[in-house]
Amino acid sequence: MIPLLAILVALACAAASARRVWFAANATALHPAEIHEALKAGKGPEAIESLRALVANDPAADWERDLLEALAAPAAQRAALVNEQLTELDYRIQRWSRVPRVCASIATSAGFMLATLVLRRGLADSSEDMPVEVAQKIVSSLMGDALTVGVMGMVGTAFCIGALTEARRIAKAHAAAADRLVERLEELVSPAPEAPLAP
Repeated sequence: MIPLLAILVALACAAASARRVWFAANATALHPAEIHEALKAGKGPEAIESLRALVANDPAADWERDLLEALAAPAAQRAALVNEQLTELDYRIQRWSRVPRVCASIATSAGFMLATLVLRRGLADSSEDMPVEVAQKIVSSLMGDALTVGVMGMVGTAFCIGALTEARRIAKAHAAAADRLVERLEELVSPAPEAPLAP
């Protein structure tokens, strides 16, 4: 029963940590780096309109639609509205950011606690009247069970630490790509500088 409980705790912690990686990787419907790549060859309003058409029918692309609306706002309000969308994206990218660290702690603590319970229960059940050979076999068996339970906690912890590292890498890349995308979109929205008049 206790080894099964250790496995369940490790799996729950791993699942929560994997969910965090999913949140970091899917903060937006379209990855900003892919949009930026598609806009490289675009010129002004045509590129913006093609992007607007792309996200119009995608229910998950609400951040992209809100960003395009912010960019279409009057120049006096545009910076504030774009910054609001970048703040919203940061919230989405950082969602559940503490979960892998907490889950790593839970998996480790649960593994050690359950291993201690295995040893305690086994030693309490053994009788002082047992022959030495039988007592040694029981203690050896208990140590194996306790180590198995402890290893389950360590496996859960290792997965959570890996998920934490991967989520941080993805979140950093997503945020950098979003900054590049916003810069490119602002270039496309800004009017081209007027050519100087010939003398």
